[in-house]
Amino acid sequence: MTLFAFLSVMVTSGSQAVYGEPIWDPVQLAAKTDNVVGLLFALVTVLVATLSVNIAANLVSPAFDFSNVAPRKVSFRAGALITSVLAVLIFPWKLYSDPQGYIFTWLGLVGGLLGTVAGILIADYWILRRARLHLVDLYCRGGRYWYGGGWNWRAVLAFAVGGVLAIGGADFHPLVDGRPVPFLEPLADYGWAVGLGTSLILYLALMLLPATRPGAEAAGADPARSGGIP
Repeated sequence: MTLFAFLSVMVTSGSQAVYGEPIWDPVQLAAKTDNVVGLLFALVTVLVATLSVNIAANLVSPAFDFSNVAPRKVSFRAGALITSVLAVLIFPWKLYSDPQGYIFTWLGLVGGLLGTVAGILIADYWILRRARLHLVDLYCRGGRYWYGGGWNWRAVLAFAVGGVLAIGGADFHPLVDGRPVPFLEPLADYGWAVGLGTSLILYLALMLLPATRPGAEAAGADPARSGGIP
């Protein structure tokens, strides 16, 4: 991903030097070439990249999500079809046609929230649990990862706080005018890092607190069952 981002910046900067304006859309950039072979190569590359990224990154995960909602009624194939239909209904070409809305609003919001999730995952899996999981308990009601009714309130709170700091000062145009929390505007450009750092630190702090689940000690539950570290 780092290499891909670096190449994107280099190509866009190169287009400004060659054509006098930065062209971030690879299709528009390919259309400016006079070489037929180069044009075909560029378009085939864009086609393969689009299919591979959309199938691997954007289709498999939501297809499994829809299937897991009702495994007996929704298969993986049905989940993939549902995802494909919804992907058309949200009019992605309208989102993509506006660089301001697509890059700074959509990607900024998604990046800030994903950074917040990543902070919680890193803190829990790598720092607290040392990359050790009890696989049976992952699928067991009342197991060590069940917490309170299936919800870990510490993770929810860390996500909420990190999410607000990450995207609260972002520009939501063209969705809405203005910024939800104007004084957080300086953090908006660093939403991913802000969300990751905030949620990671807050989640660690909350998880290292003494167990607070009522009756946990009496029931003989281990710290992970009551919300603490394993």
